[in-house]
Amino acid sequence: MLYVITGPPASGKSSWIAARARPTDLVIDLDRIALALAGPGAPQWQHDETLLKVAHRARFAALDEAIKHRDTVDVYLIHTMPSAKARARYRRLDAQIVTVDPGRDIVMQRVADMRDPAMTAVATRWYNQQAKYRTQTVTRQASRAW
Repeated sequence: MLYVITGPPASGKSSWIAARARPTDLVIDLDRIALALAGPGAPQWQHDETLLKVAHRARFAALDEAIKHRDTVDVYLIHTMPSAKARARYRRLDAQIVTVDPGRDIVMQRVADMRDPAMTAVATRWYNQQAKYRTQTVTRQASRAW
């Protein structure tokens, strides 16, 4: 099964996956890919443009290969704000799209506490665009211990 996990920055997408995925499942997370590709001491979330380009290409390649194996393992893909084209592809792949959103106030507080200030704009954009996709499953979960 392919699970596409969406949600604003700092919403708990990784925690949602950690609570469900087995060690043999595949998790495709742009932040983890970028961190794996970055040099020592690189920031956990705020990546430079070149690193992000390489990480995006690696994510696309990982997804292309992973979907070939979704009959034997679950594939979890974090995609914060998939475009209409990406959502159409995920539907063609029979993906289950899960939105993790503990609420705007919680997200904005987490972003203020733990993320680069630029992530406030990303979270705001996510909430503004989310109205288009409200038919998807919305999951609220308790906050992890930050």
